[in-house]
Amino acid sequence: MKKLFSIMAIAAMVFAGTSNVNAATAQTMPSSAQSLVTAATVTFVQDEEAVASEEEPRGWHQELKQRFIEGGPAFMGIVLLCLILGLAIAIERIIYLNLSTTNTQKLAANVEDALNSGGIEAAKEVCRNTKGPVASIYYQGLDRADEGVEAAEKAVVAYGGVQMGQLEKNVSWVSLFIALAPMLGFMGTVIGMIKAFDKIQAAGDMNPSLVAGGIKVALLTTVFGLIVAIILQIFYNYIIAKIDSIVNSMEDASITLIDMLVDYKNKK
Repeated sequence: MKKLFSIMAIAAMVFAGTSNVNAATAQTMPSSAQSLVTAATVTFVQDEEAVASEEEPRGWHQELKQRFIEGGPAFMGIVLLCLILGLAIAIERIIYLNLSTTNTQKLAANVEDALNSGGIEAAKEVCRNTKGPVASIYYQGLDRADEGVEAAEKAVVAYGGVQMGQLEKNVSWVSLFIALAPMLGFMGTVIGMIKAFDKIQAAGDMNPSLVAGGIKVALLTTVFGLIVAIILQIFYNYIIAKIDSIVNSMEDASITLIDMLVDYKNKK
């Protein structure tokens, strides 16, 4: 029993001594241990974030947004404004041109039938009930038909010019934004390059890491300016093609109207 009590006492003393040593060590070196644990935790978290970013690539819209923010608000905001205004005008013109498109063959047939059956007033009524520049030109020509074919032809030509001006309204603004967007991008690039060279001059050393960020930001303005110009150019070409198509229809319809008036006068 004495041996058992002696062993238990020695074990208790050893345990108590070990606890005191551990407590003393923890009190003398708390900051270093915590620093090591904190550093290890931060490194682990960073590694996890890097792995997560590698496993989950960003979408094109997120990448575009990130690049836009990196380009800076000054020139990038102006380029974005050019895109918004250009698209607004282009969409308005496209809607107007689509509403102005008329089936000229059907309109000519209806006008001719009304002219033969009910005279000038019946043909004018058909034009009043039809939308589009071609119907307006028909109405102006028929309104001057009583003064003669030549007067009707002059009215058709004059009002055709007015309608063409309505079709081309505000299209020049789209072409302005097409030219302005890349020019602003180039200006942002030049200013960014100047700032990069100023950093080189101030540092007195050609360190690539010193100017790489500035050059990247400068080139982003050019990229976005070119993107805006390409988008607006597509809309602009569509608008011009649509206007040409309507103008050709107006010219053909004008010739058809004059022929109808000549036949109507001869029948009378």
